[in-house]
Amino acid sequence: MPKRYLSIWFRHLPTDRMVRLHPELRNKPFLLYAPERGRMVVRASSRVLDKEGIVPGMAVADVRAILPSVEVFPDDPVSAGKLLKGLAEWFLRYTPVAAIDPPDGLMLDITGCTHLWGGELSYLKSIILRLRKGGYDVHAAIADTISAAWAMAHYSKNGIIVEPGRQAEALRSLPPAALRLEATILQRLEKLGFRQIGQLSRIPRSNLRRRFGDVLLIRLGQALGTEPEILNPVQPAPLFQEWLPSLEPIRTAKGIEIALQRLLDTLCERLFNEGKGMRTGTFKGYRVDGKTGQISIGTNQASRNAAHLFKLFELKIPEIEPAPGIELFVLEATLVEEVSETQEALWSMGNSNHTAIAELLDNIAGKVGMNSIHRYLPQEHHWPEASIKEVSSLVEGPETAWHTDRPRPLHLLPNPVPIEVMVTLPDYPPLHFRYKGNIIKVAKADGPERIEQEWWLQKGPPRDYYYVEDENGARYWLFRLGTYDNGDPRWFLHGFFA
Repeated sequence: MPKRYLSIWFRHLPTDRMVRLHPELRNKPFLLYAPERGRMVVRASSRVLDKEGIVPGMAVADVRAILPSVEVFPDDPVSAGKLLKGLAEWFLRYTPVAAIDPPDGLMLDITGCTHLWGGELSYLKSIILRLRKGGYDVHAAIADTISAAWAMAHYSKNGIIVEPGRQAEALRSLPPAALRLEATILQRLEKLGFRQIGQLSRIPRSNLRRRFGDVLLIRLGQALGTEPEILNPVQPAPLFQEWLPSLEPIRTAKGIEIALQRLLDTLCERLFNEGKGMRTGTFKGYRVDGKTGQISIGTNQASRNAAHLFKLFELKIPEIEPAPGIELFVLEATLVEEVSETQEALWSMGNSNHTAIAELLDNIAGKVGMNSIHRYLPQEHHWPEASIKEVSSLVEGPETAWHTDRPRPLHLLPNPVPIEVMVTLPDYPPLHFRYKGNIIKVAKADGPERIEQEWWLQKGPPRDYYYVEDENGARYWLFRLGTYDNGDPRWFLHGFFA
């Protein structure tokens, strides 16, 4: 697909920012200044001063001599830079690739995006209108190349769309400054009588190189599309993302569901064609007031089943507040994995339906939270907390067999909890113990089972584990760290049995 770029030039970005902060400055003459070589010079001026011939670099004293009523404020380039970055991130609702063009512009890669707005003209009008409503004075243009779009935005009338392949014709009458050349080169071109880019195209390349070096040829080639030029986007372009703009702002849950279903159908078709499935996904709704609603899901197994994924998102749609209306929906598969058409049975159960189990777990997680479901595999360690590992994939199998010769708790605490116990004799189980402020009386007990740490990992006293049951039938896994022969041992609660 041929590349298309949109250049946006904020003609009065620093002063537009001031007006947004101080609306009373609208339609008033004011300027921003900064110290330079012992004097105060103009850095930017408000729109109403355009007709007065005030330009950056003039001395503030000279401006006041002409316009005594002009207000002056210190320039704040850092805040202006932050504003520009924020605008670039805001434009991610129009394209996944937005870059900053310092000091007062943005460059967007709009390839494959404009059809969602009904074409390039509607797309461009929408952007210019939104920015003007936001208080920004902008010029914008669309072209095949970054440099051509920049040139048209800065040196042609506003809203120009250069037809594909016509950049040479569009650039012909523009001045050489539209190629973003250094001041020294522009001065030499001026002395030689070069007033338009079209004049340069008629000069042999060897002559241009000899007089001006490679810079001029590179800039000219970038504008015409014969030399490469890349963007540095504020965010990496997502690989699996689908967009759906709304002709009218969406304010109902039903409208959100319809948009989600359409996006899922499109995205899942792409995932299927590339042999991949979604593990985590994000659904965003961009509101007309600039705010964004967002919900996210995760799956236990890579999925491209649109109906299943819709159910997971559907549970969270009430979290999206649509008022005063959503104008754009974006669905992104933030993590994808390869999907194998034939997968091994889950947990060594030959007849298990892998996909059905995964989707069941996804549905449960959607209601109780993804962090409430865990899967563990055995590891070759004696120490209980090191004998298992948590895994996120349902496909991954154990590297060693489960040890089932001794009882182990269904819920193993990640860190043993210290408890107070009453013990009558050494090596006997407790008569009762205190846990979370409650005295728990032991009705039945079995043990001890001694477990020692592997000597090559850590040194320390062994643990003597006891399987105990209280008067209500609840069962616990306790252990004693150390022995009474070597001092006063400590007791811990390490897990709960079903």
